[in-house]
Amino acid sequence: MPRLLRVAIVGAGPAGIYAADALLKSEVAAEPGVSIDLFERMPAPFGLIRYGVAPDHPRIKGIITALHQVLDKPQIRLFGNVDYPTDISLDDLHSFYDAVIFSTGATADREMSIPGTDLNGSYGAADFVSWYDGHPDVPRTWPLEAEKVAVLGVGNVALDVARILAKTGDELLPTEIPPNVHAGLKANKALEVHVFGRRGPAQAKFSPMELRELDHSPTIEVIVDPEDIDYDEGSITTRRTSKQADMVAKTLENWAIRDVGDRPHKLFLHFFESPSEILGQDGKVTGLRTERTALDGTGNVKGTGAFTDWDVTAVYRAVGYLSDKLPKLPWDIDSGTVPDQGGRVIQETGEHLQSTYVTGWIRRGPVGLIGHTKGDANETVTNLLDDHINGRLHTPVSPEPESVDAFLAERNVRFTTWDGWYKLDAAEKALGEPQGRERVKIVEREDMLDASDA
Repeated sequence: MPRLLRVAIVGAGPAGIYAADALLKSEVAAEPGVSIDLFERMPAPFGLIRYGVAPDHPRIKGIITALHQVLDKPQIRLFGNVDYPTDISLDDLHSFYDAVIFSTGATADREMSIPGTDLNGSYGAADFVSWYDGHPDVPRTWPLEAEKVAVLGVGNVALDVARILAKTGDELLPTEIPPNVHAGLKANKALEVHVFGRRGPAQAKFSPMELRELDHSPTIEVIVDPEDIDYDEGSITTRRTSKQADMVAKTLENWAIRDVGDRPHKLFLHFFESPSEILGQDGKVTGLRTERTALDGTGNVKGTGAFTDWDVTAVYRAVGYLSDKLPKLPWDIDSGTVPDQGGRVIQETGEHLQSTYVTGWIRRGPVGLIGHTKGDANETVTNLLDDHINGRLHTPVSPEPESVDAFLAERNVRFTTWDGWYKLDAAEKALGEPQGRERVKIVEREDMLDASDA
């Protein structure tokens, strides 16, 4: 009798769970069946949704409901608090599974090549996001002393960072933020937040809904300079061909022509300002220098040689995420991704690294919305199953599911399970209930493990 196809997925965020869902919906799942183990270095699943989405975005966190339905399936097991490669290596995984899919995402900040990024008061957006999302592996406090702050970048992460900096701590209290984050934001001194983009309104990478949400806060006055509303032929083409770009531009136009109101915190959206240097004195940020740019006809910009120094004492760099290099896998240092063809990991020789696959941001870089990883997962799984059907997968020496439990026990790895997530989920909801909140996130890793074991 043919045995179940055994697949390991490293990374239990949306990309990994979508891959598990694609496997479960395949013909192989019906006969002879699949057995899927998800490995996650955090004690809790859901990756970016738990530790990368701003707490005042419950709408996006609603995706967890759909992911829950996948992880509830009996063919899937979760091994949380298991780190690749410290706790389990690629060779270990190949000994237990027919195939391994990596879906580990991106957590680090992409470097920005301007002077001053190493000054005290210059921060990577990814680190700040991890702090306000209660990530267990970052410090519990964050310096929020600056009254005037700059955010570099015109994507949704930049908007999240700017919005969290501009809101009050009490405004965010109804969300799931833990007590240390609430205390930090309550003491935040920021009164002005300046967001800088080097190109124009038509080239901004905001999603329309995220942009409009800035204006919903009773404490944030969004301000756009009318002189920053400018389009060339390339920009007009972009607006014609992209409904999203057109909606963003219209929102910015409406804000540019209205009178400035009296809400206490000012959030300025600046366009055509290219950051050239973070200014400092005695090792601390004292300002930001930008060069004015102008459209060149194609939607791109060129420098004008006119510089402005902005009076800010903190700078947040939101210019993109970068994935962590995965040991034992080939690596493209420029894109921060694992080289692949259709999800198959490709070695320097051009050959497929047998039984090894990638999906999500580790495959194509940190771009696109959460839902975009579904297409990646489907393609990767299709090629994995093609390799299975045509006998190209290797044969694991210990395919029995209990072999994995025994291996982790022997290594003294304290892992969490899907049942453990339900216990942690209940514990967080119990913390929120006395305050009328849906949940309060538990931050400390040991506390998460204890709640999962309860």
